Amino acid sequence: MLPMIDPKCFVMHYVVSFDETNESMKHLNGTADITPKANSGSGLGSNLGANPGLGQARSSQPFVLSGQPNTAEAPLVFDSPHSWRSWPAGGTRSAAPDIALMSGWDAYVDELWAEALEGRAPLLAACFHRCYIDANRSRNDIDPALLSTPWPEPVDLSPAGQRGMGLIRRFALPGVPMYDAPLTVDDVMGRITRCYDPYHAQLAALVDAVHARFGMCVHIDCHSMKSKGNAMNEDSGAARPDMVVSDLEGQSADPFLVRWVAASLGSSGYRVQVNHPYRGGELVRRHGRPASGRHSIQIEINRALYMDEQRFVRHGGYGRLVRDLGRFIEQLCNGLTADLAPRLGAPFSSPKPQE
Repeated sequence: MLPMIDPKCFVMHYVVSFDETNESMKHLNGTADITPKANSGSGLGSNLGANPGLGQARSSQPFVLSGQPNTAEAPLVFDSPHSWRSWPAGGTRSAAPDIALMSGWDAYVDELWAEALEGRAPLLAACFHRCYIDANRSRNDIDPALLSTPWPEPVDLSPAGQRGMGLIRRFALPGVPMYDAPLTVDDVMGRITRCYDPYHAQLAALVDAVHARFGMCVHIDCHSMKSKGNAMNEDSGAARPDMVVSDLEGQSADPFLVRWVAASLGSSGYRVQVNHPYRGGELVRRHGRPASGRHSIQIEINRALYMDEQRFVRHGGYGRLVRDLGRFIEQLCNGLTADLAPRLGAPFSSPKPQE
């Protein structure tokens, strides 16, 4: 059954209480080894999810993949580009304090979705910090003020980039610069070739594989957001909803699917907004071509629902959120293999047998 699309469900509130934990903040700036340690089963460790597939990343890998398109239950691909907490050991040292870098981490998002998915669809997670290089920005979103010499390729600085949040961050937080000296072109090029390009190539391959197998693909780009916007955000000082569902204002996914997703999440009691204060970034722009049966949606989750934002530790709301996301995924899988797909203009076909 499809969830009823009722705008009233978008403004329901989900109230949680904080549950103190003893988890400590991991050191970031310039000294953290990004090689994951064994998963102890009691926390993120070195950014390892509860799903065993997320525990196999090495420092030489720009991403880790959990699940495979050839075993997916439905035409779905998930990615989490900002959930790696560690600064690369060999990376140019940031001048920003660790606490500022931690604020840019989409804390536990890879784990949230991996636990909710339970292997039902592939989940790609980046193994580089989003302040080091941001996979959700255009390759050309370069701030010339960061560089010691002119950038040799085209530059197209976005509004976010103008506020210090481009491909390479200029500021970690308002008034907190990332670096105390200009970066070299070789440094930035290295980040693109080692991290950014491989991540995008892998995600494109996953979307292509799922589309080839099912005749359509729904890509979910997974993020978290601060509970209140800061001076670098368009909604500075404003309290945020529980979740934001984005499709570049109708460009990256069928509007019916976007309303369906918002309604499904809202049916669990969350206050959901569409395209505000987030409209979607480079990942949904690249992979969303609804006329070709490729739908891409960004989902932002308010961190206050599942973690203490000052201490960067999970509280009691985490488990409930995992269960609610699991129900959403189950509804989406059922819908995409039944009555939802025909509404998207790309009728679902049974998975093609694997060679």
